[in-house]
Amino acid sequence: MKLKTKKIAIPAAVGLVGGVAGYLIYRFIGCQAGACPITSSPYLSVLFGALIGALLGGGFAEPKRGEDDGNG
Repeated sequence: MKLKTKKIAIPAAVGLVGGVAGYLIYRFIGCQAGACPITSSPYLSVLFGALIGALLGGGFAEPKRGEDDGNG
């Protein structure tokens, strides 16, 4: 049970950081004309940042013990 929690917690935490980063990009860099599909909306910026963060955070989760890691 502890491993499942850690496997979910790391991508969720990094996804949260990505969401905050997405909002900050919208707030300080965002598109003024509204022609940029991601940075023109705060909702899309946060969603995109959280998605990218969660995907990147999934790489930090440790594999289960005994799984073949492909190193022979």
